[in-house]
Amino acid sequence: MKHQMKFLAIAAAAMLAAGSVCAQTAGTWMVRAGATRLAPVGPSGCMTAPDYGDGSGCTRSNVSANTQLAGGITYMYTDNISVDVPLALPFKHDVIGAGSMEGAGKLGEVKALPMTVFLQYRFLEANAKFRPYVGLGVTYAYFFDEQGSYHLTQTTNPGGPPTSFTVDAKFILTPQIGATLALNDKWFIDVFYSKAKLSTTTHFSSGQTMPADLDPAAYGIAVGYKF
Repeated sequence: MKHQMKFLAIAAAAMLAAGSVCAQTAGTWMVRAGATRLAPVGPSGCMTAPDYGDGSGCTRSNVSANTQLAGGITYMYTDNISVDVPLALPFKHDVIGAGSMEGAGKLGEVKALPMTVFLQYRFLEANAKFRPYVGLGVTYAYFFDEQGSYHLTQTTNPGGPPTSFTVDAKFILTPQIGATLALNDKWFIDVFYSKAKLSTTTHFSSGQTMPADLDPAAYGIAVGYKF
């Protein structure tokens, strides 16, 4: 009995030691892969003159949501504080007519690449199976590969050359909440939600501009590995 108790004590100590190595302790790296959905709000503000809409009001636009393969890298600076860098393929959004262009369909499309670095605080103990966290990130919202449609040209420059456009890039703050659920000593599931306040302006080659408060929400799920 004495030897059994000693063996159990040694085994328990070994398990605790192994758990501390594989937990979310200071110095731990975590990588993950999954999917993220980026959903801007709408509609935009009014397009500046000349506006060749249908005359029923100002021309506005909505921006569609998009889901892409995504993941990220996390480093545990302490047992509770981490630095996280999300990674994702560019998000492709349709720009859809609204206001006087309601029902006109797609005015164009644009790709977005939000580049963010989060500082996170993770609750509970480092070896907890379930660890919620909060984060605050600095995001550079970059837009590229903008392409206008026939409907956009008819709205901004009827009878003229095709209208192109650009969207201003912006630095913004991004609050975040999330949680990890350990599947075993190495593998885990990560879920998160973030909501940023993003105001930007679209510039058209025909001279008009259109302000927009996109304020995108992002949410995703991923499977991760820690080492």
